[in-house]
Amino acid sequence: MATFIGQFIGFGVIVLIIVKFVVPPVRKLMRERQEAVRTQLAESAAATRRLAAADVFHAERVAEGRVEAQHIVDEATSDSVRIAEQLRVQGGIEAERIKVYGGQQVLLLRSQMIRELRGKLGNESVRRATEIVKEYVADPAAQSATVDRFLDELESMAPVEVAPEVSPTDLRPASRDAQATVVARFDALAPTLSGDDLSRLSAELVAVDKVLLREPVLARHLTEASGWAEAKQDLLGRLFAGQVGEPTLEVLRAAVSVRWSATQDFIGCLENVSRLSLLARAEREDQADDVAEQLFRFGRVLEGQPRLIALLGEYHEPPAGRVALLRTVLDGASGTNAIAATLLAQTVELLHGQRADDAVEELAQLAVSRQGEIVAQVSAAADLSRDQRRRLADVLTRIYRHPVSVHLTIDPDLLGGLAVAVGDDVIDGTLAARLAEAATKLPD
Repeated sequence: MATFIGQFIGFGVIVLIIVKFVVPPVRKLMRERQEAVRTQLAESAAATRRLAAADVFHAERVAEGRVEAQHIVDEATSDSVRIAEQLRVQGGIEAERIKVYGGQQVLLLRSQMIRELRGKLGNESVRRATEIVKEYVADPAAQSATVDRFLDELESMAPVEVAPEVSPTDLRPASRDAQATVVARFDALAPTLSGDDLSRLSAELVAVDKVLLREPVLARHLTEASGWAEAKQDLLGRLFAGQVGEPTLEVLRAAVSVRWSATQDFIGCLENVSRLSLLARAEREDQADDVAEQLFRFGRVLEGQPRLIALLGEYHEPPAGRVALLRTVLDGASGTNAIAATLLAQTVELLHGQRADDAVEELAQLAVSRQGEIVAQVSAAADLSRDQRRRLADVLTRIYRHPVSVHLTIDPDLLGGLAVAVGDDVIDGTLAARLAEAATKLPD
């Protein structure tokens, strides 16, 4: 019994202990768990509600997406149709533009090809024509025939209305009249002089010219329009008496007694009379033609020697050096006429600013005009026969209504025909010129 009671009390103690110390924490824990479960249940319910709402929203968005997608598909379909139509129209326009451009390019290439072919054909034609002409004129008779044909054409040109000036001059009226007076005085004096006297007169006038070039004040005083002729003649006597001959003084007195437009014209007139003196001696000794021919030939030599022209015309250098160079050149040529050499030497010695070739050309013109002729500078591929020279001179005489002296230059490159230059008139009837003209007319 006691055992049962003891066990019962122990059980009661245990129950008491459990109730006092175990049950409250367990109850608290259970309450907390219950609260947590309730919270979780509430959250689960809320989550369920949110999930349902999300499903509804998703369904709505899916529906809207389907509608939007359908709208986009419809727009894309419409745009594709429109773009395809635009591309088709643009493609047609571009294709038409390319077609037109292609046609233009084809026409351009065709024109270029035709032009190139014409040019090549023309060049080949000219080349072949040149070969044929060269073969043709290789026969002297055929070449001579080309000259005869040119002379036939030249005869059809006669007459002309205007004749060129034989020896053009830029002298003003006063100087022109003064020079005519001085030349007339010389012409009256020349028949009384011997050949040596004429040469001496020429040399003395050149010496006076050199003095006047060195002393420009003296030259201006002698040409002053306001000066008394007697005073100037007296000055000449004091300066040159005993140094020059009486014929020279006569020419100088005539020169200072007339009115000059410029001092340089007075000096040029004395040089002109010095040349006339030598030309008069050449006429007297039957050397006029030879002198004129040699002067002309030296002029042609200068045309091909620009360096020689520059050296002879270098008036800053001493005249003696230039004259020595001239004589060296003349010594290299065979059969140089003494009078022609003297004329050339005087011309080079008195050069002052003028080109040597121009001065020699004027000298040659003076030599020919002194004989009452004008100069025709003729170029030919070969020498002319006597009949052709006579015929050419006759035709040119009828054209220019004045005696003509023919100066011939041989140039084989001309092939055939003639080129004639009289003053500023140039008639080029050479075969080479006609072939060159044909080449220039070919299409580019």
